Amino acid sequence: MTDTAVKRESPAYLNHADSARYVGINTCRQCHLDIYKSFIETGMGKSFDLATRQKSAGDYHTSVVHDRIGDFYYKAFWQNDSLRFLEYRLKGKDTIYKRLETVNYIIGSGQHTNSHIQSVNGYLNQMPMTFYTQKKTWDLPPGFEEGHNSRFMRKIGLECMSCHNSYPDFVLGSENKYKAVEKGIGCERCHGPGSIHVHERQTASPVDTSKYIDYSIVNPAKLSIDRQFDICQRCHLQGNAVLKDNKSFYDFRPGMVLSDYMTVFLPKYKHADDEFIMASHADRLKQSQCFIKSMEKANAASGSSAAGVNALKPYKNAMTCLTCHNPHVSVKETNKNVFNDACLKCHDGGTKGMKGTEEIEGTENSVAKAPETKGAKAISHSDLFCSKKGITKTANCVSCHMPNSGSIDIPHVTVHDHYIRKPLSKQEKQGLKTFIGLYAINEKNPPAIVKAKAYLNQYEKFEHQEYYLDSAAFYLKDKTDQDLQRDFEPLVQLYFTKNNFGQIVAYANRLGDDYILKSKLIVVSYSNDNAWTCYRVGEALYKTGNIPRAISYFKKAVELAPFVLDFRNKYASALASNKQLPEAILQYNEILKEHPKHVSALTNLGYVKLAQGNLPEAESLYARALKLDPDYEPLLMNLAGLYAYKKEFDESKKYLNRIIALNPNNQQAKQILTQIQGMH
Repeated sequence: MTDTAVKRESPAYLNHADSARYVGINTCRQCHLDIYKSFIETGMGKSFDLATRQKSAGDYHTSVVHDRIGDFYYKAFWQNDSLRFLEYRLKGKDTIYKRLETVNYIIGSGQHTNSHIQSVNGYLNQMPMTFYTQKKTWDLPPGFEEGHNSRFMRKIGLECMSCHNSYPDFVLGSENKYKAVEKGIGCERCHGPGSIHVHERQTASPVDTSKYIDYSIVNPAKLSIDRQFDICQRCHLQGNAVLKDNKSFYDFRPGMVLSDYMTVFLPKYKHADDEFIMASHADRLKQSQCFIKSMEKANAASGSSAAGVNALKPYKNAMTCLTCHNPHVSVKETNKNVFNDACLKCHDGGTKGMKGTEEIEGTENSVAKAPETKGAKAISHSDLFCSKKGITKTANCVSCHMPNSGSIDIPHVTVHDHYIRKPLSKQEKQGLKTFIGLYAINEKNPPAIVKAKAYLNQYEKFEHQEYYLDSAAFYLKDKTDQDLQRDFEPLVQLYFTKNNFGQIVAYANRLGDDYILKSKLIVVSYSNDNAWTCYRVGEALYKTGNIPRAISYFKKAVELAPFVLDFRNKYASALASNKQLPEAILQYNEILKEHPKHVSALTNLGYVKLAQGNLPEAESLYARALKLDPDYEPLLMNLAGLYAYKKEFDESKKYLNRIIALNPNNQQAKQILTQIQGMH
């Protein structure tokens, strides 16, 4: 027995050390070939890969999608071995605009969806077509519908990538730039980094894992119930994730306490129990009486919820994800009787097995059975099964108690609701849906500032409801300088969201630029929190007319996050507004070197070139931008100005009318159009 196999009161897994490195799935494969072969066929193993014909599940015979609000059409097709997306617009039967882009990666196993990602110099963005495999149909991706089509510019950040794939090589100081990305979720996402385990197996005697725990690598089956759930909850508790101070989406490792690194919130509503989001399996399961009663039984048997940490397979004493799922085997390859048998461990179908069902089912103290009819025998659960365990006659447990239904966040997809219960009656489904509040799913009592951040994130990322901002304000304090120093960043975010730039400037004045820029906002991080606050303060100063002071904050944002190109773009625009044109041009060129398809930078650089009198270069930059985005209002305004400058007023009016058609509230375009019409 090696030292790492010793039973410990407080297990410390060696691969939690900073020195532990990820070795990749092919290293694991060398010793665990059979597991590797089955795992790569699972949804996790197929989660992410290059865009190849083999990876794609798409039907390319009928692959045209129309965004009726943006009036863009999309067509997917293969050109040799490259997957292409054509974006185009029609006027009658004529094609009046088109843009052709190449798909670099496909995300999604194909069990539910294939979505598509483009890489431009390592900057990853989601593209505007998804194939929904269950219905075999193409449509806009989730979140692109109803006027929210971000086309080729939805950033794929670390939070997204770190759940849909193995950990990538992310560029610090960016939002969505990567040096490299893996091809599918690997073994180490659930077992932790493997370098120490590999070294020990090569240099030390093997551990008898039937008797001992090998602490060089995490085996989720041998974790405590809560720690096992934390592994699954890292990705199957999708929601509003708030990172703890100085933590990133890289930091949590299997066997650790998830709430030490992040708190995940979900909105709760009255009369909305049948609504759920796609990846909410852990939250839904924990609401089930099956889970609740099993935990009570497990805790009572062990004496406390913390006991049994060193048991070889603690999850056997309670209901966890592993009760029904083998993560090494595809659900497609799992016979449904596996799930029935899991239910039958507690609900064996007979009178004895059904005793106490009123507690397990949890509503109205009624035993789950069909109503008796005159002259007929009441149907019990046992009548649904043959004498041979697990073989159903007419039904299975999942079909009634975990019904297939649509999630509220992903269209064209049906999944099993993991809230195990009796089917809801019509009366239970009725009632006005009422917001109760945000609930922390994986932490009982998070700090006030974490709650404030959750409400701010909920407003910015998910639902623009004013009551989220009111709730955030409730948890933030600014009465004393100590309060303001502690809550400065979420307070700035709150008032930035409210467009109350004067309040942000007042806060900056209270603390002083020297303290903020040299002592407070100095941390480079994967989430760019300090950089975002610098940007927001800079924007507040810019909006209130203090451009030189704003420049210092935009410059600091760029120093902290040099690859967040929108920060650099705003910095360059402030420089241009301050008549520092050569400095602005340097920043715009830096953006376009990083991302040649950055429409705003092309537009702004064209404006600066025109201000310098360089008409040909301005026209060239505008033409490049127009090929990428025919509806970008600042670009159309600049083009209208360009043609007015050239005294080609009909062309100028064409672009002004286009702006007004897109945005009838654009008063500036209306005013300029009136002036031009008055001249002619």
